Order: sequence, then structure tokens, then C-alpha cells
Amino acid sequence: MKKLHKIALVSGVFLMSMNACKKEDFNLTPTNDVTATEVYNSPQGYKNALAKLYAGYGLTSAQGSDASDIGGLDAGFADFLRLYWTAQELTTDEAVCSWGDVGIPELDNSTWSTDNVFLRGLYSRSMIHITFINEFLRESTPEKLAGRGITGEDAANIQRYRAEGRFLRAFQYWVLMDNFGNPPFVTEADAIGKVAPKQISRAELFKFVESELLAIENDLAEPRTNEYGRADKGANWALLARLYLNAEVYAGTPKYTEAITYSSKVINGGYALKANYKDLFNVANETNNPETILSINYDGFRGTNFGGTTFLINAAVNPDMNPASFGIPNGGWGGNRTRQNLPALFPDTKGTLDKRGEFFGNKPTVDDIAVFTDGLAVTKFKNVDAQGNPAPSLNGTFSSVDFPLFRLAEQYLIYGEAVSRGGTGGSITQAIAFVNELRTRAYGNPSGNVTNVSTNFFIDERARELYWEGHRRTDLVRYGRFTGGNYLWPFKGGVKSGRAIEETRNIYPIPAADLIANPNLVQNPGY
Repeated sequence: MKKLHKIALVSGVFLMSMNACKKEDFNLTPTNDVTATEVYNSPQGYKNALAKLYAGYGLTSAQGSDASDIGGLDAGFADFLRLYWTAQELTTDEAVCSWGDVGIPELDNSTWSTDNVFLRGLYSRSMIHITFINEFLRESTPEKLAGRGITGEDAANIQRYRAEGRFLRAFQYWVLMDNFGNPPFVTEADAIGKVAPKQISRAELFKFVESELLAIENDLAEPRTNEYGRADKGANWALLARLYLNAEVYAGTPKYTEAITYSSKVINGGYALKANYKDLFNVANETNNPETILSINYDGFRGTNFGGTTFLINAAVNPDMNPASFGIPNGGWGGNRTRQNLPALFPDTKGTLDKRGEFFGNKPTVDDIAVFTDGLAVTKFKNVDAQGNPAPSLNGTFSSVDFPLFRLAEQYLIYGEAVSRGGTGGSITQAIAFVNELRTRAYGNPSGNVTNVSTNFFIDERARELYWEGHRRTDLVRYGRFTGGNYLWPFKGGVKSGRAIEETRNIYPIPAADLIANPNLVQNPGY
């Protein structure tokens, strides 16, 4: 499924224009586009539509890289990963951006408001993705299949597609629950455009996401047996483990035992660590990779946009860093780097001992956000192969590096943290063994291994292993460090030395534009 984008560009147009017809011709077949019946008239039509659902993570529009299906947001900023990464990393101790684009300084300084364009973009991206998925689910019921003469093995395959669609929807609802708490809620059972969506509480949404993932578990492919880039049971278990690790934040009740149960399922599901940590973040991660459970797939020639790993690489590199060595000879925008808290977690900043911690620059402290060389640059993502050779790239800028949404290392760390927090069904001995597998890979030998772990150990180890992969805000919230004043980073709260920020900022606001459009919505407290 590496080339999902090719068929998605076609199927996406179908999905996005099914209801397009002249206003006065409600009783006629649309004349300027195709109908749902034509889109879903064959098993291949269903697979094309499924491809659109996956491509919704990597594309900004079915109309091409210069278009955005989110109104008011430039296509360059409008893909899912760029928006998600911005919300999860730029507001934390792991990243800062020197650009002055509207909305970015507020994220850098923890002063975002209800009309922040990037937060509204993430919210809208998740909601429009859910809308597409709901339409797919309406059209893939057993009744719809029977009415179209699709039976036997074809029908069984489409029911698996349906389970994958429900997984993707559960993931997007998890994103909304984690970031916005109490979003609007719609499923395939709700008629489009009839009534404004109702708001769902965070605790109720937790129950829905959990129930969906449990319901589809047996309908998904066995771990590592599906096509590359498609969800299977391993992805389902991985999301459940992540959900349960944060259950106390979402629903008020800890579920660490369940986190151990489902992380263990992943760990025992046939996955293994990739031998070289750096090969997880270059084009070598799409082949012979037993560690990545589910990825967003990118192609530097097809489905290109200025988000995804193109953004992660180019925004971290400037001309002084030799962009060609990152596989982007004509790229390097010089915007993102890290605040000093992250490199301070490593024994050195050149990756001499812990090879995960290789940064670029000589000034780790951020004294002026507008100066790119304040703070160290992150060299983690590179559009090169395992030998360092540049991967093919359109215009020498776009990246073909796939982004891991879930990988085995995270499950090791979920297991360990859940055990340390009192969950049952695991052991500290096994947790230490998992941690030391990661650290042996990182150091190249057992010299960095540990003999004991604690709950607080895991937030630092997660930063060392998972930095810039979109976990940090969620982790800081779970540890009670994202808001308040017990943990600070430069410009937290808009002050160079950092200051306490309000507890209500543990979730983002419902965008003001949606509050105006939907009278059923109530703003999150504090905004």
C-alpha cells in the first residue's frame, strides 16, 4: 500500500463529490460527478475507497498537493501529521519554531486561543476524516453489499475493510479526545446535514473508542499479515494499550492492568526491534522492518505536500547543515529545533554514547525564539537509505520516509510504565529487560543498561526513545507536567525562564468557528 496515493486521488474525488448536483435537480442523477452507487459498484471500488481513508493521513486534498479540503488553511499546513505534530510537540519542551506565521508564536509560548489556526486545522482534519469514514461505513453494510450483488470472498474482504475503517475512525476520535476532550460526535448512523452534531464528553468518548476497538479485534488481519500500511490486530492492540495507559486522564479511572494486557499482546505478536535505531526514520523503514506496527506512508514523487516527513525534515534543517546529507539537496527551511530540556536527557549531544541523541548546533539554550540557531537542531529524520544515500525526491525537497504511528518500542515503554504504576499481569523484571533491549540498541552495547526503574524514569526514557514522534504533550499531561509550575521549559507561558500555566490548558479549546456554527457545543473550561 506504499502507493495508496495514486488510487486515492481518484477515489477521493468520488467520495468528496457524491452529493454534488444542481440545487434544482434533487430527483435526478447528478450530472457533474458520480454517485455512491457508481463508486461502490465493485469490490475494487470498495478497495479504492478504503485507500482514500488511509490517504487521508498523508494528503491534504484529492485535488492535488496545492489544494486543501480544510477551509482557511493553506495546503502546506493542512496535512494530518503536520497539524498533529505541531499540537503534540511545539507546545512542549521538545520543540520550538522560529517562524512568525500566525498561530505559531502562540503555540511556542503556551498562549493559544480559541481561534488558533493550527489547532482548528487539527480539529477540522480529524472531523473531515471521520466524515469520510462514516460514509464508507454507510456504504459497506451487509445489506448494501447484498444489494449490489457482492457476496462470498469479496464480501468477506470488504467486511475487513469495514473493520479497518472503524479502526481509523477510533484513532481519529482518540486524537480528538486526547487533544480537545469533548468534541462533536457523529457516526454512520447520523444523517448528514439533518441536525447539528451533539457534543460528547471525554469520558463517554473513551468508552466509545474502547468499545469500537474491542468490537473489531477479531475482524482484523493477524499481526503483520495485512498489506503494508494497513491496520491489523497489532495496530488495534497498540492503540488500546495507549488508550488504557491514559485512561485516568480521559475517564478518571486508571486501567494500567489493561495497558499491560494489550501491550503484551503486541509484544508477543511477532514484532521485533529494528537493529539500527536510525533506520526507523529514513527510507529503510519501509522494508525489512519488524518494529513498525502501522505507519503513514509517504512518496516523494506522488501525493506530495509540504507536510508529513517532508515537513519534519525540511523544517529541522537549514543550509548550514548540508541539506543533501538529509536527502533534500534543494530543501532546508530552518524553523524547528529543540529546547534545552530534551538534549539534557542524553549523556552528550553528538550521539557518541546514546546514538538516539544526535543533535546539530552549538547553543542548546533558547534565548530568542526567532533565532533558529538558539536551540539544537534535531537530525532524527532523513530522506536517505540505510547507507546514507539520498532517496529519490521530487525537486530535491519532498520526502519518502514513512512515519511510524505505532512501533514496538512504545509498547515496551507502555508495559514498563503501567507495571511501575501498579498494573498487574507484568513484572518489574520484565520491564527492565524491555528497557535494556532499547538501551542496548541505542548504545550499541550493554553499557547504558539500567538495573531498576521507577514511574518517573519512564517519562524521560520515552523522551529519549520517542522524541519528535508526536507523544510528548500526551506524556506531560499524564505526568502532571504540561500545566502548572512543577516542570518548566523555556518560554512556557511566554516567559523566557518558563512559568506555570493554567490547568485548563491540559486540553485545547473547541475552535471558536465551530462553536458559532454548532449551537450544541459548549466551550471547554478556561477558554
